[in-house]
Amino acid sequence: MVNNITLDLAKKLWDYHHMHHALEKADCILVLGSHDLRVAERAAELYLEGWAPMIIFSGGLGNFTKEVWTESEADQFAAIAINMGVPEYDILIENKSTNTGENILFTQQLLTQKGLNPQSFIVVQKPYMERRSYATFKKHWPDKEIYVTSPQISFEAYPTEEIPLEKVINIMVGDLQRIKLYPEKGFQVFQEIPAGIWEAYEQLIVSGFNKHLMRD
Repeated sequence: MVNNITLDLAKKLWDYHHMHHALEKADCILVLGSHDLRVAERAAELYLEGWAPMIIFSGGLGNFTKEVWTESEADQFAAIAINMGVPEYDILIENKSTNTGENILFTQQLLTQKGLNPQSFIVVQKPYMERRSYATFKKHWPDKEIYVTSPQISFEAYPTEEIPLEKVINIMVGDLQRIKLYPEKGFQVFQEIPAGIWEAYEQLIVSGFNKHLMRD
């Protein structure tokens, strides 16, 4: 049940997950696959506005897409971008990765194969995956410059029939847990979590938003 108290708590997590980066022009737009096709639209808009000269779409089938899609996230995203006017020759596709770490590692391999070495990236993901994307990228690629962005949608306007509010809150709770625990596992760089954010996280778990938590 989502009441006003739950909404207030969830909004705190939503705001924390945003990095609030001011974008600068970069060598490459790196788009991390997901179940939200609006991420591809945001990436295409950035390319068409001239923020970077090329786009890499990274993503096979992950936790939230392997049960509902047969075509990879990256291929679907690329098709959206091409339909919006991004030329195919400025697009690279990595369509085997299944999580954020693999997004970065497999993209590194792809760029090496292509003889490319971009120094700065605009990383595009879901709004509530900005911080995890940043922390994962900096762990695996600490020497690169990175700006993180996402579809420019408010918390209130974000949910859809395919991505309902309850699912969004569950994912945000699970992702905050990962921000806390993944540095110890070597998956991400450390990110400070303010006490008020962690308290909101704990209250949401008590309210039943625990569907995306790691169990081990």
